[in-house]
Amino acid sequence: MDNGMSVILFEKMPEGGLRLIEERTWSMNMITALQHVNYLVVGSLEYETVEGRLNVDEGKLELLLVPMRSE
Repeated sequence: MDNGMSVILFEKMPEGGLRLIEERTWSMNMITALQHVNYLVVGSLEYETVEGRLNVDEGKLELLLVPMRSE
């Protein structure tokens, strides 16, 4: 059975700090799809994925995102 994995999304702020966007459980299909995507849409906003980190101690995948600015 696929219970998925907890994924934490952080936005990298212009001044360098981090803002928690959300944490939710992703299916393994969604996690596998990360190999093929550079952008995520969360709350109707588009973000570019900058880097990811697997936090083994907590069993969570942490993704660093930067917002795409639509002019």
